[in-house]
Amino acid sequence: FFADHAQALIDAAHALAGVYQNQGRLFTMGNGGSSCDAAHLAVEFQHPVTAGRPALPAMNLCMDTAMISAVSNDIGVKHVFVRQINAHARAGDAVAGFSTSGNSENLMAGFRKAKALGLVTLGFAGSDGGEMKSSGLLDHCLVVNTDSIHRVQEVHVACYHILWDLVHTLLADQRGKLATPPPTGNGE
Repeated sequence: FFADHAQALIDAAHALAGVYQNQGRLFTMGNGGSSCDAAHLAVEFQHPVTAGRPALPAMNLCMDTAMISAVSNDIGVKHVFVRQINAHARAGDAVAGFSTSGNSENLMAGFRKAKALGLVTLGFAGSDGGEMKSSGLLDHCLVVNTDSIHRVQEVHVACYHILWDLVHTLLADQRGKLATPPPTGNGE
């Protein structure tokens, strides 16, 4: 997977680094186990475990049970991410969605709203990528081409850890922190 999708990961990292470089934010979404991946990705950016890496703004749209249950009850589960993206996001932000099938109706509705608002859209899908891949709504869609939900989610975890690392590397490089250290003066 990674040999075949290296450039797609690099492209997604450049896009997300650009969002952060311009003071944008990341919003994440998913259902079931994929909501846990959405939470994990948001936490990685908010609370980096590598020393010296800055916390970056990220919000998991799966965390507010009152919001999710109110919207689900009042107008339907299809709208749980749409309402939150509409309330919180602005042009120049990004949204990342996780779906092992690529066909989650509420994610697709969220991506439609995100695209209409001018957000960068990033998807992590399984199977053949489903509507996430075919809709044209996603700027970046990483598809793990298997119907094994376990394998899809395992690869997604590795993908977003790589994405996180690449984004931080790109941002550090833009700040000049990855420049060659000055010589020590003792020939070392």
